[in-house]
Amino acid sequence: MVDHTVLQRRRWRLFGALALMYILVYFYRVSLAVVAADISRDLRLSPQQLGALAGILFYVYAAAQIPLGPMIDRLGGRLVISASGLLTATGGILFSQADTLPAAMAARVLIGIGTASVLMGTFTIFSHWYSKQEFGRISGFMVAVGNLGNLAGTAPLALAVAAVGWRSSFLAIGVVQVLVTVLVYTIVRDRPPSSPGAAPSHPAPSPPGGVKEGLFSAWGEILGNRDFWLLGGVAFFWYGNYLALQGLWGGPYLMEVLGLSRSAAGRTLMFTSLGFISGSMMIDTVARTVFRSLKKTLLAGQLLLLIPMSSFLGPAESLPQPLLGVLFFATGMAVSSGVMVYPIIRAMFRIEIVGTALTSLNFFVLMGAAVTQQAMGLIIGSYGRIGATAPPQAFHAAFLFPVTGLAAAILLFRRARDYS
Repeated sequence: MVDHTVLQRRRWRLFGALALMYILVYFYRVSLAVVAADISRDLRLSPQQLGALAGILFYVYAAAQIPLGPMIDRLGGRLVISASGLLTATGGILFSQADTLPAAMAARVLIGIGTASVLMGTFTIFSHWYSKQEFGRISGFMVAVGNLGNLAGTAPLALAVAAVGWRSSFLAIGVVQVLVTVLVYTIVRDRPPSSPGAAPSHPAPSPPGGVKEGLFSAWGEILGNRDFWLLGGVAFFWYGNYLALQGLWGGPYLMEVLGLSRSAAGRTLMFTSLGFISGSMMIDTVARTVFRSLKKTLLAGQLLLLIPMSSFLGPAESLPQPLLGVLFFATGMAVSSGVMVYPIIRAMFRIEIVGTALTSLNFFVLMGAAVTQQAMGLIIGSYGRIGATAPPQAFHAAFLFPVTGLAAAILLFRRARDYS
């Protein structure tokens, strides 16, 4: 038995260790945007190959969600996240030494598998440590803190690459990954101790004899829910828009179309991260006090996201550089509304299958990033190059894909039930 003060202290220690792990996940997701030119030069990559290199992490990440949900429900988030962290560290170190596209792809596959469990495993742990009413706030806070990795992958990474090169920078991150993995395994526990003030405890996973039946039953319940598919469409294009800009093509767009230097592009992209962090800190309050609805908050935020994303179809090029920072900050603020997909999916299904439900939804999130990044690479590559750069029209056509997809997903999601 522990009192409420001790429980709160344990919650914050748990949150801190998992947040450090998620910061590294976000770093790996977005870091290629700043070093795209360096990696393309050293590995002699075309835009199509660069898109494939970026996308492979997300394809693997998405595919891994299918077995990871049941694994997290069965084995617990702590063990799965810790084992996966070792794979991430191995992949990160190998990526820093890669000198061919196949070697870099293999390293990114390991990173994809390793990072795949972190956020959904964390949210599953939170489901046991926090009440349903607290979940929206703590999940938004986790995404906000995780975006420090996003920040690290912009201007700070550009400075590190300028100082020691991209290989040494990624090698250092691989070593940090090992240390954080040990910290998570040491500190994190899947459930709180029994206490009158603790978040409700839930039954342990089913015994081995019932796992197979329970697994198919969970997937049947999830996939049979029409609203799950409608939410999945929004999740796909929400994250596809975000990672299209922040994770890969925002950097080349700023440098090739607007003529910014690598450091200036990194600073501009950093405003997206700052906007995402700011929005993530406020989005739960907005949902509870302004819209009083998870669904309406998500819809309003995604509609707002269409506005700045549409500017990359041409209008952004007429903006003075100081206003570019405002544009990217506004994009990040609007993107933050997408974190509402997680409390929605948490409310949509019962606690016993929440790990499977979260990872099933996250399949759409990561497939959105993978498909969008690679599709945009194919579109940009199809226009050819003028010297060392792609023409502006190539980027305009490429950004049209995630923008129109998100608009369609918003229209369809209006038909979903509100689970607030």
